[in-house]
Amino acid sequence: MEFWYSVAALIAPILAIIASGHAVLTKRDSRSALMWVVLLFLVPLLGALLYLLFGVNRINRRAEAMRRETVDEFQRDHECELGVLCARLGPEARYLEALARAGNRVVPRPLVQGNEVQALVDGDEVYPAMLAAIDAAERTVTLATYIFGNDHIGHEFADALQRASDRGVEVRVLIDNAGERYTWPSMVGELRRRGVPVARFFPGFPVRLVGVNLRNHRKLLVVDGEIGFTGGINVRRNHMRGAGRRTTRDVQFRLRGPVVRHLQEVFYEDWLFATGERLEGDEWFPALAPAGTVVARGIPDGPDHHFMSHQMVFHAAVTTARDSVRIVTPYFLPEATLVAALNTASIRGVQVDIVLPEVSNLPFVHWAMMGHIRQVLTYDCRVWLSPRPFDHSKLLVVDDAWSCFGSSNWDPRSLRLNFEFNVECFDRSLALDLAGRIDARIAAARRLTLEEVEARPLPLKLRDGVARLAMPYL
Repeated sequence: MEFWYSVAALIAPILAIIASGHAVLTKRDSRSALMWVVLLFLVPLLGALLYLLFGVNRINRRAEAMRRETVDEFQRDHECELGVLCARLGPEARYLEALARAGNRVVPRPLVQGNEVQALVDGDEVYPAMLAAIDAAERTVTLATYIFGNDHIGHEFADALQRASDRGVEVRVLIDNAGERYTWPSMVGELRRRGVPVARFFPGFPVRLVGVNLRNHRKLLVVDGEIGFTGGINVRRNHMRGAGRRTTRDVQFRLRGPVVRHLQEVFYEDWLFATGERLEGDEWFPALAPAGTVVARGIPDGPDHHFMSHQMVFHAAVTTARDSVRIVTPYFLPEATLVAALNTASIRGVQVDIVLPEVSNLPFVHWAMMGHIRQVLTYDCRVWLSPRPFDHSKLLVVDDAWSCFGSSNWDPRSLRLNFEFNVECFDRSLALDLAGRIDARIAAARRLTLEEVEARPLPLKLRDGVARLAMPYL
């Protein structure tokens, strides 16, 4: 026994030094690197094991190795050149060309023209549209969701997916490993019993341990490669009106046109990562005709080759704004760069409106938000607290001309750790529609002031301040 103690005593500092060096060289966030270094030297053997399981980013290499070459001739045919975009925007909004240029640098996909984008509110509008699309499928159905509830909504989707599979449609369903555990028993087994091909993101041990802190938060449905749905809505009854205190408001978008290719490509990458199966051919990626007037682009984000793309696009949008920035998000814990961008925009005279739920479904996150919110209130950004039901929507509208929607929240977990998907759109009609929806939320909300935050009792401020310390890991 003494021999093994001696071996452990010899190996422990060597492992700590090696792992610490790796953390210092590879971690983009200095706080994360510091946390690992401290842990590695406080508990060297345990720290080295934890770092091996949770600290080393294996996702980047594997995703790069499997990534599909996405910018193909089809997309180039539908690409919206900057000159064409400027003509569409008109001289009064020509400055938004800078935002398009930023997106071109951040995202490995071009802006494509000829799209139709329709907002659908809550499960009452979203689920019938999605189920009808699945029932009308002729060739393929791909569905990715964070949560697939074992309730009457989940079973309606399982029924529709089974009907599609039984009539010869190629169906693929991807459910996140962490999101799967929101419901019991899991719908993975139910779908498999029905003969529906289904996979988990981070499927098995020890891969599950490696990815325990990384989640596929994307919500994607593509039917026949032609009709797409994306936004923030999971497959569960909570999104239906009248679900009681757990009712969750949200917005999903139905898309047609070339941008649907972007949704399918992201599903392709995720499915390939989870299963090793390549989905290729015209049945998965058909030629798509123009369907509308919206110029759009799909923006994936995750701890791989898409790292922090949503944060950079958000930052570019806020710093480009001249008149107004409207944000709707359930969780608002932006890092210092985004806080500075919002405050600077407000100082420049841009009206910044941030709509948050008054009562959150995650109390600890809400406490952290309240401990963090004074940073934007200090510089006259307007914060609105919307009443129940809990609002899970994720919307960003700039100058009534550019909009962004999808699955990303304004918090470090979403912007750094999760796999997310958003769509940016250059279209004044769509932006005005979404701005109107946000203004309706504001009209029903109450404004949170700096004076109210500062006047809270000391115990509450201490509670919120302690919760905020965990912000980088929420």
